[in-house]
Amino acid sequence: MGGSGGDPGRPLLSGRFPSRKAAPRRRCDWVTVAGLSGTVEKLSIRIRVGDGSVHVVPFGAVTGVAVLGRIPCRDQGRRPVQRELNRRLKKRFEEMGIRIAVPVQGVRLGGEGPIAAPGAAGFLARSSVAGSARARSALWCRRRRRRDMRDGDIDGIADWLVRQGLAGADETALLHGFCARCRDAGLPLARAIVIVDTLHPIHEGRAFRWRHAATGESTTHAYGRTTEGEAAETWRRSPFHHLLTGTEDEYRCRIARGDPLRFPAMADLRGEGITDYVAMIHRFGDGGSIGEMDCVYSAWSTQEPAGFGEAEMAGLRRLAGPLALAVKCASLARIAGTLAEVYLGRDPGRMVLGGRIARGETERIGAVLWFSDLRGFTTIADAVPPEEVIPLLNDYAEAVISAVHGAGGDVLKLVGDGVLAIFKAEDPAAACRCALEAERSLRARVAALNSRRAEEGRPVTSVYLGLHVGDVFYGNIGSDERLDFTVVGPAVNEVTRIASMCRSVERAVVVSAGFAAATPEPERSGLVCVGRYALRGVGRAQELYTLDPETCRD
Repeated sequence: MGGSGGDPGRPLLSGRFPSRKAAPRRRCDWVTVAGLSGTVEKLSIRIRVGDGSVHVVPFGAVTGVAVLGRIPCRDQGRRPVQRELNRRLKKRFEEMGIRIAVPVQGVRLGGEGPIAAPGAAGFLARSSVAGSARARSALWCRRRRRRDMRDGDIDGIADWLVRQGLAGADETALLHGFCARCRDAGLPLARAIVIVDTLHPIHEGRAFRWRHAATGESTTHAYGRTTEGEAAETWRRSPFHHLLTGTEDEYRCRIARGDPLRFPAMADLRGEGITDYVAMIHRFGDGGSIGEMDCVYSAWSTQEPAGFGEAEMAGLRRLAGPLALAVKCASLARIAGTLAEVYLGRDPGRMVLGGRIARGETERIGAVLWFSDLRGFTTIADAVPPEEVIPLLNDYAEAVISAVHGAGGDVLKLVGDGVLAIFKAEDPAAACRCALEAERSLRARVAALNSRRAEEGRPVTSVYLGLHVGDVFYGNIGSDERLDFTVVGPAVNEVTRIASMCRSVERAVVVSAGFAAATPEPERSGLVCVGRYALRGVGRAQELYTLDPETCRD
């Protein structure tokens, strides 16, 4: 099996190798690689020029089973262009569909005619050499002898995990660095996955995947509930479910040796060239578990024909525990951030985690205040079955909160069917504009929600909204045993009274005179006065405004 001749195509790289001695040029215009099979460990091009020097240009790793086509290239260039040659070779290989996998070693390029590659069956090439002199090299490739993991390597990786865990590295960085270091130490990893459950309103956990494939690709996937439907069935048929519900801490399938494929995933891995697979579980004690986060799962696989050696398995077992501990540390930090933002609000959550936790620690800020509630909620709650009340609240709260967050605001409180939020900005006009943007978004969301609920035969309603601008105290208020990060001040009381005026003036949105005065054009022109009112609990009467019906249809 060999290459074919013809037009050499566009050159991959042009130029000369800088050399201390003048040397006749040797130009290899193209090389065709065909019938590549198996996996070679490290690939490089050795170029011998006229002065007798040999230059080595490494590039990536290659695996595949197909006629790969012709690779146009020229061997004129040396150290200054080595990186560029490497990059372009890799790009051309990928353009021709070559799948990059594990590192490979040793290809010497040159000669004429098809040449078999010792040490790698089916690796053939043909080259065309210009000039009168024949190149004195040949194409060859060899497998790198596997290096056993040593105690020093294992200790070094464990120390690195401790340092990274203390430094706050995230799970993706931990897995990527761990796998790279293990490969350097002689552990022939091809793929790895680490899974840990979490505490999140939507996601049940996160999976972190790594594949060697040329660059050590890492990906992260947040998965939903695995308690029902297809996800539950997939989970029950996985090695991890087997470990969780059993007493074993490790499951191994030597695929290349013919071990039984007990789980559907094993057949898929065999089809992708995996020869050995190991799944592990590291369980937490009662004091170390939080909700469903009670263990760390991991799985490791290789494409080595003989699979993992015993020394490699011993090293992997020693290191998987420290990795699980570092991942747990990173996940706990992520959970703390999630819980603080979900239950306190985005900005208050960040401030609390940043150290703002002392009782009475507040700051005076100017902000736009938003208070909204549902029209006729009490009547609806009395009329519908009890199991319909919470879904109704969730649907409309989702519309309000998404609108506020989308416009840059922060939701501070959910009080029954009411929502208290703020928009902070150095310029009050900018904060007012953001609040009106959130109102427009809310109007569209509620219209879509009502359409969907009406089609489902479920009760619908609308949202009343009051907007005000003023100074408030923002921070920790409460007792030593129970604190709340919120806003207090007369302006907070006023905005709730303004929202309650929506029923009296029969408008969905009512804003204060202060808000109207701070609103910039052209939004200011869209506000119209609905009269002067004395608000309950507020010492002075004030004019109230609403959105112009001509520019905003409720």
